[in-house]
This record gives sequence, C-alpha cells and structure tokens, in this order.
Amino acid sequence: MDDAFLLGLPKAELHLHIEGSLEPELLFSLAQRNGVSLPYASVDELRQAYSFSDLQSFLDIYYAGAGVLLHEQDFYDMTWAYLQRAHAQGVRHAEIFFDPQTHTDRGVPFELVLQGIQRALAEGEARLGLTSKLILCFLRHLSAEAAQETWEQALPHKDAFVAVGLDSSEVGNPPSKFQAVFERALEAGLKTVAHAGEEGPPEYVWEALDLLKVSRVDHGVRALEDPRLVERLVSEQVPLTVCPLSNVKLRVFQRIEDHNLGELLAAGLLATINSDDPSYFGGYVGENYTAVARGLDLSQEQLVELAKNSFRASFLEPAEIERHLAAIDAYVAGR
Repeated sequence: MDDAFLLGLPKAELHLHIEGSLEPELLFSLAQRNGVSLPYASVDELRQAYSFSDLQSFLDIYYAGAGVLLHEQDFYDMTWAYLQRAHAQGVRHAEIFFDPQTHTDRGVPFELVLQGIQRALAEGEARLGLTSKLILCFLRHLSAEAAQETWEQALPHKDAFVAVGLDSSEVGNPPSKFQAVFERALEAGLKTVAHAGEEGPPEYVWEALDLLKVSRVDHGVRALEDPRLVERLVSEQVPLTVCPLSNVKLRVFQRIEDHNLGELLAAGLLATINSDDPSYFGGYVGENYTAVARGLDLSQEQLVELAKNSFRASFLEPAEIERHLAAIDAYVAGR
C-alpha cells in the first residue's frame, strides 16, 4: 500500500486528546518559556520515557507533561501544532477532546484554556480549511462531584462544545459513575461520547450506551468479547473510534498484527481510525493508517471505507458529510 495515498486520503479524526499532541520539543520550549522545571534533561530523555506498560503508566507522564501549559498562548501553540500536522496527513475535519480538570486543578482558569484552543481552531479553519468541533471530557479517576463542578464552569460556554466525553483511568471507574452529569449535558442539548471497552470490559460499553446515551464509543475494541453487544452496535451503527497505535503502546494488543480492527470491520461495525495521544503513542492519524495497512494487510477498499466511516461517524451536518464522501471518491478516482 502506497503511504502517500493513505496520507493524502481525505479523513476526519474523532478521537484526539489535544493535550496528548504535545510533542517533547514544544513541551521543553513551553517549560523554558514558563519557568517550569522538568525531571528530564533533554528531549531525547523524555522520549525514552514514553515506554508504557498500561494506561496508568502513560497517564502519569501525560499529566506531568501538561504542567507546562499555563497561559492562553500555550494552549494556542499546542493546538496549532496539532492542526498543522493533521492537515499535512489529510485530515479535513477534527473533533478534539480537551481535559479542563487537568488545568483547572492546577489553578489555570477554564476560560483561558478554552480561549487558547478556540483561537487555534478558528485559525485552522481560516488558513488550512480544516473544520473542527470541541468535546469537553471529564476525568473519570476524579469524583462525580468534581465532574459536576466542571460542568458548572462549562455551562456558560456550552455553545463552544458539540459534546461531552469521558476519559482517563477506565478500570474501576465505570460510566455509571457519571450518569448524572451526562444527563445534565444531554438536557443542555449536547451530544455524549465515552471511552469504554479499551481496558475496561464490554459491560462498560453497555453502560455508556444505556446510561450515558453515547452517540459513539471511544475505543470499544473489547466489544467483540460480547456477541450480543456486537449485534446491538451493528444494528444501531454506533461508531467506534479505534486508536490502533495507542492500543499497542498501552498493551491492549501486543503487536499491531494482533489488533482486531479487521475483525471489527468484518463484523459490520462502524469503525474509524484515530491517533488518541499521538505524541506519546508513536504517530498521528496518518501513521495509524499506514500501520494497520501493513500490519493487518488491509485492502485499499477497506482503508477507503475507514476514511469514509470517519466522516459518517462525525457530528457534521449530513450535507457536509456527503461533501466529504464525494471528495474521497474524487481523490480515489484521480489516483
């Protein structure tokens, strides 16, 4: 499979934590600019620390890295850097997660975080033609009460978001823990998504569907363990935002060749390819496409279908989705 074809293939990215796009070079630059000391002597030393045994070992370094983000310009710089990389890999639309609690718990005002990210997103659309939507995520390792407090902070700005989500440590923090705050978000007119079925069991996917009323499931790779769940996901065409390189980096699968993306597609699931936390997991969305193309021997038709799924699973209006699907057909026909 031609890497250039996959990189140029128009695609959407639906599972991207903006804090997880903070590359070591920019992290060091921001630390210097803001007078934040790091426990690493160099960019190379920091990169070498990106060896994880599970989700929690990643989260420990992820939250430490976010400590360099203090000012609106920092959030702008981080977001703009992601948008440039994504655009260069064929991303035409991105639905981006951010974790306000990671910052407000450090005394960084909610509004400052939002303003920096929004300024970059507006510039991404104006200069790159890359449209975007923002998803506010609650940290599930924190309390339900903390999520409610964050919702109160977010409520005056709810028009800035298309959805709320749920991320961080999955095991031991089931979706049911956050049912109340998700109900409030739904009442306010927002959509909902949630990480489920990554390290957590299929039961967490059921809870996300039934209690949080999610429009799509982030990860969801363990759904195959429950045939009845697969039947429901296929019947309702609930999208899964799969992150192959992340799954390997966090030992959900030992090797890319072991990944079940091909089985998800064969089962009729609406699977998509995304990068999750690209600076930590070895690649942006383009590298994820090339990794599965090689590791799983996917056909061009399957990879094009995955790109189409990324728009079908998005929160874009139907006419916009159709426009992007037509752009994919035109791209393929012109190759």
